Amino acid sequence: MSNLKNLQQLVEKRRSVYALSNQLPVSNEEIIKLVEHAVLHTPSSFNSQSTRIVVLFADDHKKLWDITEETLKAIVADDEKFQGTKDKIAGFRAGAGTVLFFEDKGVIRNLQQAAPLYADKFPIWAHQTSAMHQYAIWMALTSLDIGANLQHYNPVIDQKVANEWNLTADWELNAQIVFGAIEQPAGDKAFQPLEERMKVFGS
Repeated sequence: MSNLKNLQQLVEKRRSVYALSNQLPVSNEEIIKLVEHAVLHTPSSFNSQSTRIVVLFADDHKKLWDITEETLKAIVADDEKFQGTKDKIAGFRAGAGTVLFFEDKGVIRNLQQAAPLYADKFPIWAHQTSAMHQYAIWMALTSLDIGANLQHYNPVIDQKVANEWNLTADWELNAQIVFGAIEQPAGDKAFQPLEERMKVFGS
């Protein structure tokens, strides 16, 4: 089978999986190597290498979702309204780990100073860089039959996360990927008409 076919099958296989457990089919060390490879080889604008990653396992993973639940509970005081959010976070906590994605604002500032013509674009390009890292890691997890879903509880948890893991203020949180063993696969996916999403000229 061609490499392209393998890649396309992997793209199709990658889905948002929410029913997770902490019984991974591989070791934590393999997860770490997977993330390291993505950090080294995912492209970035101006080769800025501005993405920063934190990988949480075990009690640190659970602590993240404890922090998230506590923070959101303080915002949504009504217990009945909060129950759905509490249940969702319990599902994240049941997973094996979380990858936190940050962009280093210090790197972005330096680029803005070095190339002022593009100053307003560097934050946008940094988010694109972060997104490529997210996709690369999600695809790699999928290749190992590990389920994952992408979350965005920033900025409400940013300061508590920075304090808990002693992170510099220049690291801006962008996203969180929760991962674990697949307890229930993703359901069917609906697709919008391709002709509404893509155009080709000159063929």
